Amino acid sequence: MTSHPAIALLEFDSIAVGMRAGDGMAKRAPLATLKAGTVHPGRYLILVGGEVAPVEEAYLEGQRLGEDMLIDKIFLPEVHPNAYAAALGQRSSAAYNTLGVIETQWLPAALHAADAGIKGASVEVLELRLGDGLGGKGLLLLGGDIADVQAGVEFAVAAANEHRCEVRHSVIPSLAEEMVAELRGASRFFGAHGVSNDGGAR
Repeated sequence: MTSHPAIALLEFDSIAVGMRAGDGMAKRAPLATLKAGTVHPGRYLILVGGEVAPVEEAYLEGQRLGEDMLIDKIFLPEVHPNAYAAALGQRSSAAYNTLGVIETQWLPAALHAADAGIKGASVEVLELRLGDGLGGKGLLLLGGDIADVQAGVEFAVAAANEHRCEVRHSVIPSLAEEMVAELRGASRFFGAHGVSNDGGAR
């Protein structure tokens, strides 16, 4: 998967305003990546990636057009490639002894947490979920050895707290094999796309 040196994520409390902002951002600067759409509960999310200067220009334009409908935002001029990939939906099925879980009220806070956690400690982003199926929350799962995960969670939580939103977290050592098997499939109760983790349709 292609990675880019900069990424920005904006969350709007209005679909109409968010679409207007996305259009303005795309017109403002040449972007390598633009992904936009609705997320629960009735919000609009815009993710852009590319070279630092155009991404920052688009990010500022999105804020200008977002008026008072902008819930949260983040601009990462030197995003970690794995955090970028996770923001686009890439998951890791690797098994780790320890699991770190960070749950955020806003979605840009979760992306910021992922980037900070993976830069601050020797951990892997197992999954980053943004909004859908979570009632609008962000969810970050980190894997690694216990000391690394504890450090990674500390870095991630510190970054998420900068967004002044509710943040909850836990570190789970010696994760049960049954939970490891579940997480290899998906963190959703019915798995990805409404399919159970054992492969059967639900």
